[in-house]
Amino acid sequence: MADIPDELVRLERSAEAERAKLAGLCGAEYDAQWQAWRRAAEAFQAAVTEQSVREGMSRYELEQAVKRAVRRAEEDPAR
Repeated sequence: MADIPDELVRLERSAEAERAKLAGLCGAEYDAQWQAWRRAAEAFQAAVTEQSVREGMSRYELEQAVKRAVRRAEEDPAR
């Protein structure tokens, strides 16, 4: 797998941050936050699709590589 573009990592982190904000919400607040998460997730998915086409690589493999990189960075206490 080639280097993962920083932009994809940033977009995935943003989507995960929006998802995390759903915890404890209900009603209209939940609905509004769900929409924010959805927009962030859609931006990530669109960027992954665009990058995979541009690089001629598997979209699935690229998405999984980004998600692994984000998880690894979050688990690394040195970061």
